[in-house]
Amino acid sequence: MNVLVACEFSGVVRDAFVRAGHYAISCDLLASETYGHHFQGDFKQFLLECHTQFDILIAHPPCTHLSVSGARHFARKRESGEQQEALDFVRWLMDLSIPKICIENPISIISSQIRKPEQIIQPWQFGHGETKATCLWLKGLPKLTSTNIVPGREARIHKMPPSKTRAKDRSRTYQGIADGMATQWGNL
Repeated sequence: MNVLVACEFSGVVRDAFVRAGHYAISCDLLASETYGHHFQGDFKQFLLECHTQFDILIAHPPCTHLSVSGARHFARKRESGEQQEALDFVRWLMDLSIPKICIENPISIISSQIRKPEQIIQPWQFGHGETKATCLWLKGLPKLTSTNIVPGREARIHKMPPSKTRAKDRSRTYQGIADGMATQWGNL
């Protein structure tokens, strides 16, 4: 299966699909943190230049202007057009002609402005003792099934102190979730 992972610098999801035996490439404005097939640059430009047919797209559109955790900034983001631009990008991703699509984002205005997610998952359902509600908007894909429910549910991500790497650290996909995607969706 050919897998495209959009807006991922960490390589976590890409590498999970590679380990499961698939061809996978990630694309992000940032360089990849791990070795692997990665396009650094604009995702739309990548699709224009790429000649590969992809079977599945896992997209992590930037949540900066979408996540309800930043709701206190929504008025400014609406005025500047940043929020509308982010919503337009999500709509564009959802409308791509790739047969299987997962759009992943935290609790956000995608739910009220576009549509509600098909599923909301938590890291503790996939082997990590933490909470971080993650919405999945799905096209052609079934809901993920929990792989390893664990106790000790802490809001570690929510409690992260300010730092230079905070945004990157908060945006990484948990390994258990990535492995669940690769094993469950990679076998369709």
